[in-house]
Amino acid sequence: MRLSASAATLPATLNRLASDKSSVVRAALALNPAAPHEANQALACDDDERVRLLVARKLAGLVPSLSNAEQAGLQRQVFETLSGLVMDEAVRIRAVIADALKAIPNAPRELILRLAQDAAVQVSEPVIRFSPLLTTADLLALLAKAPVPATLIAVAGRAGIDEAVSDAVASSADSAAIRALLANKSAQIREATLDTLIAQASEHTDWHEPLVRRPALTPAATRALSQIVTTHLLHELLSRADIDPSLARELRNRLADHLSEPKPHLPRPGSEFSRKTADATGTPPGHANEEAVLAAARKGEAGTAAALLAVAAGVPVSVVERAASLRSAKSVVSLVWKAGFSMRTGVALQTLLAHIAPGAVLPAGPGDGFPLAVEEMRWQLEFLGQTGRSFMDV
Repeated sequence: MRLSASAATLPATLNRLASDKSSVVRAALALNPAAPHEANQALACDDDERVRLLVARKLAGLVPSLSNAEQAGLQRQVFETLSGLVMDEAVRIRAVIADALKAIPNAPRELILRLAQDAAVQVSEPVIRFSPLLTTADLLALLAKAPVPATLIAVAGRAGIDEAVSDAVASSADSAAIRALLANKSAQIREATLDTLIAQASEHTDWHEPLVRRPALTPAATRALSQIVTTHLLHELLSRADIDPSLARELRNRLADHLSEPKPHLPRPGSEFSRKTADATGTPPGHANEEAVLAAARKGEAGTAAALLAVAAGVPVSVVERAASLRSAKSVVSLVWKAGFSMRTGVALQTLLAHIAPGAVLPAGPGDGFPLAVEEMRWQLEFLGQTGRSFMDV
């Protein structure tokens, strides 16, 4: 092992050690920066995935330092070995190479294209998002023959994409990719393309927030958005610096109309409610637990679920009604958090109470936790309580 790890070992000996029976010896050789090209080539085909991973990481890490003309020979050898490794069956080996080459301007273009076309998102996404070697034509080709839907999302999220690429994403009919495009503030989007997406947005509530937050909106676009977004996004539209006074007045009037709209009827808790809830779920009157809420959700009993949520969160049913009328996923999730329930209930109630489309539902965060910061959820609760008195006074 000492021989395979030493830079002083003769190249011929290192080449011989590349076929040693011990994987530990071969791994040490894979880490050795003095290993000759022949040894690296052999290790790139090693039966042990761990050895191939080590040599891939070593060679990919050399690429940034191989830009000098006098290193052309070494560069050619390194790229030759990496060309084989980017086709390795192990995703993590390809991902190591992609991560190392993603922002390198002197990386081989054919390697970058191969990585960008990879079906594994952890391989293709870093290269698509960050490689300076990908041209508009390359991106359009990726969109035309995307190996997986994640390819479209990666292209849509790439910094500085031009109008042609944005048009192709917008024409893809991939809702998630279009949302990523709208959330990409550096993407150049034609006014006509943005108008088309706004016209389609009533069926895609998850587009509303990134649309409202686009860097530039024409008065016509702002007006069209104001007719379909929920109240809290109307607030955001009003806070934009690029709306003129007359449009601001129009939006304030629309906001007032939103706030004065009658809320959807949800039964309020009372003796009859308590009796029915106890009969249906086995929950004693006056006590609301998560399983009772989930049981109501499974039966589609929105009124029962809403009232149970209100009891558990310690708020009037009117607050839950407000979240439902706003069709706000964040508001519903915040109430679930306040109630001490889990995101299992949070996901179910977004659909049942707020009628959030499945694709727009806020999923659980890491470890099945809440996807929103505590500060954000507190703000949502304060906002829900702004109906005559502060939420904190309830």
